[in-house]
Amino acid sequence: MNIEAIRAGQNKQLSGMNLEDEDFSDCQLDNINLAGANLVGADFSRATLKGGRLDGANLLGANLNQADLRANFLGANLMQADLSNADLRGSNLRGTNLMGAKFFQASLSGAFLSGSNLTGVNLQGADLRGADLRGVNFNSANLKGANLAQADLQGANLSEANLEEADLRGANLAGASLAGANLLCAELEGANLKGVNLDRTCLVGTVININE
Repeated sequence: MNIEAIRAGQNKQLSGMNLEDEDFSDCQLDNINLAGANLVGADFSRATLKGGRLDGANLLGANLNQADLRANFLGANLMQADLSNADLRGSNLRGTNLMGAKFFQASLSGAFLSGSNLTGVNLQGADLRGADLRGVNFNSANLKGANLAQADLQGANLSEANLEEADLRGANLAGASLAGANLLCAELEGANLKGVNLDRTCLVGTVININE
């Protein structure tokens, strides 16, 4: 296996390969095929993987900080990965395991995350406008200052989540659970709150104009 050829973008058919702890920082890897690859602890910081296939890949603890990740991550393992400041606009993250991952100020507008596990994830300041978040588990996640305007959160679990100063204007929260969540000074104008569980929810300073 020629790692230098991979870093130079000359070898893009790497499905199922073992690339654990390899350094691909700052590499141009557009349209690369890493489906099912072992990428545990790999460094993709500031790399470009636009159009790539990472479906089923194991990215446990990987460094994806500031990377262009507009790619397919269907069913991938991203537990404890660092995706801070990453570009994930429109990416397919359906059914991924993102427990403990960091998405600080990441761009996820229009991304598809339905059915994913984001328990305890740090999404502070992240852009999730218009994202498909149906059925996502956000239990105890940090969404402080996150932009969730027009996002689809039907049936999502936001219990115990921190949504302080979050923008939920026009979001669809039908059937979602906000039990014990912190919505201090959040914005909910035009949001669909039909059937929402608001047990023990902090709504101090929250702007609500319910649209059912």
